[in-house]
Amino acid sequence: MAEDEEKTLKILIIGNSLVGKSSILLRYCDNQFTEEMGTTIGVDFRFATLKINDEEVKLQIWDTAGQERFRTITGTYYRNADGIMIVYDITKKDSFSQVKHWFQEIKTNAPENVVNLLVGNKADLENQRDVTEESGKKLAKHFKCSFFEVSAKTGNNVSEAFHLLAEQTLAANGNFSTKKKSPTVNFAKKKNKKSCC
Repeated sequence: MAEDEEKTLKILIIGNSLVGKSSILLRYCDNQFTEEMGTTIGVDFRFATLKINDEEVKLQIWDTAGQERFRTITGTYYRNADGIMIVYDITKKDSFSQVKHWFQEIKTNAPENVVNLLVGNKADLENQRDVTEESGKKLAKHFKCSFFEVSAKTGNNVSEAFHLLAEQTLAANGNFSTKKKSPTVNFAKKKNKKSCC
């Protein structure tokens, strides 16, 4: 393989503001959780590696801002995405109602063969649940994608969700996506670009 190429999967995490996208990423990459997680401004990204079928897979995971004012900026990050994790908060029905909007964003901006995974976050808050697990499963079935409920706080199902998304993405793309390194512009301050997992 040429030096200017690398085996990598570009994964986006999208969803409404405050559903826990950054917390999911922090849990996955650093196995940490904080109640004090700030709102993402623009886009942030991290790297992670995992093994699938004894092959090392590198993930470039992009955490996007959910606020309306950043959607035109973050829309450009859908290009060349291999997999997208759409996150909602199981305690906030409005974030679940917006999932259809996020799938429309994917249809408009992402490659046709992108693999999607619907994720209901904050599964540890069962007593505050506003969206049933069955509703999540039905919506995932409607959009022909897999579904997970996770908890960034406890770590439950977080690694499994990323592993499944990477596995399905590799399968859909006939093993690895091989992409030439190209410069990217990040309008937000880059945080913790170190390798994780």
